[in-house]
Amino acid sequence: MSNVNLRDEIKAMMVESLMLKVPKEEIADDMPLFGTEGLGLDSIDALELTVGLEKRFGAKIPNAETARIALRSVNSIHDYVLEHRQATA
Repeated sequence: MSNVNLRDEIKAMMVESLMLKVPKEEIADDMPLFGTEGLGLDSIDALELTVGLEKRFGAKIPNAETARIALRSVNSIHDYVLEHRQATA
C-alpha cells in the first residue's frame, strides 16, 4: 500500500469510525486533529481512533503519552501505523 493510499485509508477510517460530517477530501494531512484550529476531536474520539487503528491496521497505542504523539494529524498517524502495524495487518 502506497503512502498516499494509507493516508486515504486513515481518513476514510476516521470519517467512518467517528461519524464525521467532514468528507475525507477536506481533511488535510497536516491538519491538527484536536483543538479549535483543527478538526476539533475530543477524548472520546481519541479512544475510537485508537480502537480503529488497532482493528484496521494492527497498530496498538499502549498509553496516553503515545496517543498524544501519534494522534496529532493524519501524517503522525500514518507514520505511527507504518512503524507499528503488525505484519499480518
